[in-house]
Amino acid sequence: MKKFVTELRGKTVMTNDGIILGMLDNFVINTDTGEIQHLLVVPSEDLEVRGYQTDAQGRLILPFKSMKSVKDVVVLELK
Repeated sequence: MKKFVTELRGKTVMTNDGIILGMLDNFVINTDTGEIQHLLVVPSEDLEVRGYQTDAQGRLILPFKSMKSVKDVVVLELK
């Protein structure tokens, strides 16, 4: 199923094993191939961010193997 970026922005992001990472803020896309390289996620207050790469704004930089949207949640299989 196809989704627009605007439909996913603001949704809760969690791993496929149930860890809530935060809220989806944006995507980083390779403009040559159109491939989504990673997601930018505003971390949840309960998440320990030390184990994740972050950008200058404190968002998590999340490369992933697969992504699916289930109701109001985006579920990721991280690389």
